[in-house]
Amino acid sequence: MNGNIIIELNGISKSFGSEEVLKDIDLKIRENEFLTLLGPSGCGKTTTLRIIGGFESASKGELLFEGKDISGVPPYERQINTVFQKYALFPHLDVYGNIAFGLKIKKVPKDEMHERILEMLRLVDLKGFEKRNVNSLSGGQQQRVAIARALVNKPKVLLLDEPLGALDLKLRKEMQHELKRMQQSVGITFVYVTHDQEEALTMSDTVVVMDKGVIQQNGTPIDVYNEPKNAFVASFIGESNIMDGIMHEDFLVEFSGKRFVCVDRGFREREKVQVVVRPEDVEIVSPEKGDLTGVVTEVTFKGVHYEMEIRGDDRRWLVHSTRMVPVGSSVGIKIVPDNIHVMGGLS
Repeated sequence: MNGNIIIELNGISKSFGSEEVLKDIDLKIRENEFLTLLGPSGCGKTTTLRIIGGFESASKGELLFEGKDISGVPPYERQINTVFQKYALFPHLDVYGNIAFGLKIKKVPKDEMHERILEMLRLVDLKGFEKRNVNSLSGGQQQRVAIARALVNKPKVLLLDEPLGALDLKLRKEMQHELKRMQQSVGITFVYVTHDQEEALTMSDTVVVMDKGVIQQNGTPIDVYNEPKNAFVASFIGESNIMDGIMHEDFLVEFSGKRFVCVDRGFREREKVQVVVRPEDVEIVSPEKGDLTGVVTEVTFKGVHYEMEIRGDDRRWLVHSTRMVPVGSSVGIKIVPDNIHVMGGLS
């Protein structure tokens, strides 16, 4: 992605007592980028966000903002604002008063303040809500107020810590698109934390997958989904069939007792590897036309597709297809070279 680097984490580590929760994190975040820190609970994503925001200090490493180390700069002096999962709105203030709060502290002139607040209300689609009590708003509306309150201060970076976590599924999906629209409209950097894979893939320019305090992969949503670097990323981002294999030579891999043509190269001869095949990339054919064969043991209707489990000679295959095949059917499994992804890393 193009754009100047606005935030840089170099060798950032963080320990709480004897527990190291971040281990030598290196990360570059660019201007106008929507970057998502994605991972399971306890992976270090929120700690990373809090270090960027100034709410935690790194145990070692440097944090650069526009090339200058800001490790010792308090949160209120950084050109960075944060929207927390619990929106922390002021219950005694109306919508207008909540958005105005930071501007009053900065002693922004009244006319300019009014203009900026109205601009934010338009941006978050809350025009006409100025006098509403924040406790009378829905969860989605409260979230919009929290975002407006953060954006009205014109930060260069907005940090969002699982801000959709308290919303129901339908509203979450609506707000995913709204957040992306807002980010593109204001043209600033968003750094977003979530454990929701679909959310990360939907909104982000860049996805940073974390586990156990380490960045496992950093790339575009398409790269992270289609070209996972290891088994953790492959299993965490969507569902996968992951199996051990042997890379006999460039473009030829063996798994499930059969050799397959693939598009991967650059491995050692007979290197032990792991192979990923996404469920939607498995084609069900008649047994005589399959590369492998199996029996359908389970079928679940998922709305847009059927999820089927097929028992082969050496493993169970997860398959997503718009065509349902009844339980008990003998089937063939076909996988084209482009849909076989080979990962190294096995000794």
